Amino acid sequence: MKYYIIAGEASGDLHGSHLVRSLHDQDPQADIRAWGGDLMREAGADVVRHISDLAFMGFWEVLTHLRQIAANFRFCKRDVMEWQPDVLVMIDFPGFNLKLVKWFHERGIKIVYYISPQVWAWKEKRVKDLKLYVDRLIVILPFEEPYYANHGLEVDYVGHPLLDHIHQEAAVGEDRMIAIIPGSRRQEIKAMLPIMLQAAEAHPDYKYELAMAPGMEDDLYRGLIGESGLDISLRRSATYEIMSRATAAMVTSGTATLETALHHTPMVVCYRGNWLSYQIAKRLVSIKYISLVNLILDAPLVPELIQSDLTAQKLISELRPLLDSKARDRQLEGFTRLREVLGGPGASARAAEVCIRFAN
Repeated sequence: MKYYIIAGEASGDLHGSHLVRSLHDQDPQADIRAWGGDLMREAGADVVRHISDLAFMGFWEVLTHLRQIAANFRFCKRDVMEWQPDVLVMIDFPGFNLKLVKWFHERGIKIVYYISPQVWAWKEKRVKDLKLYVDRLIVILPFEEPYYANHGLEVDYVGHPLLDHIHQEAAVGEDRMIAIIPGSRRQEIKAMLPIMLQAAEAHPDYKYELAMAPGMEDDLYRGLIGESGLDISLRRSATYEIMSRATAAMVTSGTATLETALHHTPMVVCYRGNWLSYQIAKRLVSIKYISLVNLILDAPLVPELIQSDLTAQKLISELRPLLDSKARDRQLEGFTRLREVLGGPGASARAAEVCIRFAN
């Protein structure tokens, strides 16, 4: 069978790589063409567009890259139609994928959407597009199944794919090291890393390890670190190792918050975007929390420093208790509950089964 997969971000590349492996395991004749990253390529997909050329964060950033985005849409339509897959699998990446579902549906392309776009957070009207144009919707968060049922949409709940490769809680704090995880997009890194570095200066007795994003050049990080004088080890392809060994972490909001929690590492969640993009987004978003950890537990377990609240001083004050106090223990207990809520591994295999069954 022929599978065309579209993932546009680092998290999509990660989950897509496990889906690719599961597809090959269950369908030895699988021919997989994809938009993704290095992980999907290593898993056996023919990657024709790399995520480093796709992810633009915020309304302003999208406006300044309209020509490149338009070219990506044109290439995608042409490439899918020329290749004629048995099924088109879209992984998250709603700003791109949701704009294409109607176009492909009208041309007879079967569509499976894996990892539901967060319509429950904003743009709820897009549920209608999912009902009309997506043939199978695969969800990974426990509250999504009843949410879509309330909207008259049957979905396949498979569990969270992170549990396929973060199998157990890890011991933390052995190295007196603080992890710096500034995000996977260039704009995120430029906005978050300088503030994280300022906060790091308040704890000179700790070592620091920075998880570099796939496909991001070393010079970007070294230029931002500059003359800080901090002892920061830049690590590539070692994010999970850093998370598992760290005493605590400063983490940019995104999938990394859930990954950090599953490694049982206390954290402070950070986010700052373009001012205009943030002003527009906060008027559209209808959720209480920004981090997946707090969203899934429906409780403020991990501190969130958002936009103007993200200052070096506030980051220091939130990070310090996590190094040795009751605040640390409270987070660790919450992470145990989180794993129980998410269930066990096997999500990628179950998602592949849905794709294969539908393609047939």
